[in-house]
Amino acid sequence: MDQLIQAIVLGLVQGLTEFLPVSSSGHLIVVPALLGWDDPFIESLAFSVMLHVATLLALLVYFQADWRRIIPAGLAALRDRSFNDDPDRRLAWLLAVATIPAVIAGLLLNDAVETVFREPRLVALTLVVGAVLLWLADRLGSHSKGMEGVSFPVAAGIGAAQALALIPGISRSGISISAGLAAGLDRTTAARFAFLMATPITAGAGIWELRKIVAGEAGVDLPLVPLLAGMLAALLAGIAAIAVTLRFLRSHGVGVFVAYRIALAALIVVAWVGLWDR
Repeated sequence: MDQLIQAIVLGLVQGLTEFLPVSSSGHLIVVPALLGWDDPFIESLAFSVMLHVATLLALLVYFQADWRRIIPAGLAALRDRSFNDDPDRRLAWLLAVATIPAVIAGLLLNDAVETVFREPRLVALTLVVGAVLLWLADRLGSHSKGMEGVSFPVAAGIGAAQALALIPGISRSGISISAGLAAGLDRTTAARFAFLMATPITAGAGIWELRKIVAGEAGVDLPLVPLLAGMLAALLAGIAAIAVTLRFLRSHGVGVFVAYRIALAALIVVAWVGLWDR
């Protein structure tokens, strides 16, 4: 029962933090550590990956109407070798360009991500780094451009920024939104592009890790009921978080996320320095 509850809690954490610029991967490392959970399944990268698959489903559910337009439009652009002034055709290839840097980084850094970077004290540092970048981008960005303002160089730059999210604590949505804001996008557009851009790279990473699980290379037993419960919690929380984030950014800045990241980093430092035990 403890394992089931822990799986649901982490599913909720994953779903809520995946689409807030606060780092879901960092939370999946830090929350079990702070709560003293040491179940190999709960702490496994395989469980983390499956929770990310659940939030991929949340993206597909929430943006299903967009993808029903974007995918055929992208294929039509390829067939005709022209955008024909169709914003969906253009957006499809902007997203394709933005995906390339993260794919390359994932192939080159996958082993390091699975070992070296999964350390709570490193997460504390990267939480602060991500907070500073998000604050600066929001403060210095012009917030003047909508989706039509995303050029191919801008998409490539946002994609390169997204590649940094392989490091837990940076946050895929956080660094992507930061890059979008720095390029002059308004907050809602920056978040929307970040969420759409996350879909193909999350799908690719999920398929890669699912291959390991199917081949029995996960390195840990995956109990079916806790796994499905955690994924369902992540799916439902993820759909809610997408809606809340987009609505919030229409009329608010990112200060609350910056403050939360710094507060969480401070909590991690306090726990590891051992002040709670004194």
